[in-house]
Amino acid sequence: MSELPVFTVADLEAQPQLDVASFVNDDAVDLGVTAIEVIRTRRLNLAVRVLLRGDEVFLAKLRDTGPGNDEWLAAKAAVVERFGEPSLLVRRRHEEAGTPFGERDDIDHDALRAHGGSLPIRVDGELVGSVTVSGEPDVIDHEVAAEAVRRFLMR
Repeated sequence: MSELPVFTVADLEAQPQLDVASFVNDDAVDLGVTAIEVIRTRRLNLAVRVLLRGDEVFLAKLRDTGPGNDEWLAAKAAVVERFGEPSLLVRRRHEEAGTPFGERDDIDHDALRAHGGSLPIRVDGELVGSVTVSGEPDVIDHEVAAEAVRRFLMR
């Protein structure tokens, strides 16, 4: 297995953000399909979920993913909803501040998991949803979600 990617706060802040003038269900499906293309090209074991205004618009579970991925998909997306930033960025910011997310006692760590793989979807700056992948090491999950967003924005 190759080395896992490393993302710093600066790396994560520099990545393209999904902030568009309009984002509807068809866009959510297109983003999900784009994520599937990335997953299949890389032959990864991932589930992908796109939420839009609290509604699960897209869900796909590839290879060996299944019900065990559901709680991870939900808990990573909950971090994006609460903090308005990519789930991995939330974790890295906490680490950089010397207060690891996992050590916060004001967080339900079953409901909120600051692990890589969930990215916000914004319409004119307003948080309207998230795209989340889960099933591989969290930095791979993040990398796939970020690549799906990048490709979606280029279409």
